[in-house]
Amino acid sequence: MTGDPLAGLAEIRVHSGKVRELYLAGDDLLLMVASDRISAFDYILPTDIPDKGAVLTGMSLWWFEQLADIVPNHVVTARVEDYPAIFAPYTEALRGRSVLCRKLAMVGVECVARGYLAGSGLRDYETTGSVCGIELPVGLRDGSRLPEPIFTPTTKAPLGEHDSAMTFDDVVAAVGADAAAELRDVTLAVYSRGRDLAAKAGIILADTKIELGRDGDGRLLLADEVLTPDSSRFWPEISWAPGGQQPSYDKQYVRDWLAHESGWDRSSEPPPLPDDVVANTRAKYVEAYERLTGKRFTPSSTTP
Repeated sequence: MTGDPLAGLAEIRVHSGKVRELYLAGDDLLLMVASDRISAFDYILPTDIPDKGAVLTGMSLWWFEQLADIVPNHVVTARVEDYPAIFAPYTEALRGRSVLCRKLAMVGVECVARGYLAGSGLRDYETTGSVCGIELPVGLRDGSRLPEPIFTPTTKAPLGEHDSAMTFDDVVAAVGADAAAELRDVTLAVYSRGRDLAAKAGIILADTKIELGRDGDGRLLLADEVLTPDSSRFWPEISWAPGGQQPSYDKQYVRDWLAHESGWDRSSEPPPLPDDVVANTRAKYVEAYERLTGKRFTPSSTTP
């Protein structure tokens, strides 16, 4: 999205995140719009990735359907023609990258499941031999498969700050024993379903983060995005080799360029992305969408 084609909706915008904008859409409803922004190292980068918002929206909608028997979700409709009238002038800007959804009371915990060792989990393991208080076998390496998937929650830090690891006991203290168990069980069930379906496409789901909230009846619902390259690590199964960083379908490509090629020291705003990094990142997002869903990607094809 170039510029702000939704500037006329500024008065009803209630939240602007790293990637998504939220707009009031009536009683207990929100319109969630995925931009083409990309973030890394807790910064929003100055360069957009074309069609990224449509890929994330389409992939989430597909996954919501695959997970519906595990946990309900917040989606009301993704058909722009069915949105409230206030959004009618913005139909084309919203098509394929927006979802009308239920307003939820979001859980104050980042719910993360890991089946492989990478990222912050790897760093914690190398320091303590455990991740979020869960002891792991000795001798694991970057990219190692864990004996079983683990629930590794974190705090929800404000934009620009780092999340902090939580133990399960920390979650119990924050939300209560029953709610903590429900968060853990749902997160692991979502990961397991995602892992199994991704495997059929030759993709390893290394880890994933999900957002959960409660509706007015207290039901736990899946919200925001789910099992996308922004919220998950996807690796090609054919090239998986523990002992180093794995090739990926997620934004690790952008992180690698920033960390190793850009010369950026992270003490200032990040630099613009080169054209080839933008093109290759877009291609990775699109490939992940097509391999997982079995559908050919076009910007308008992501909305059922």
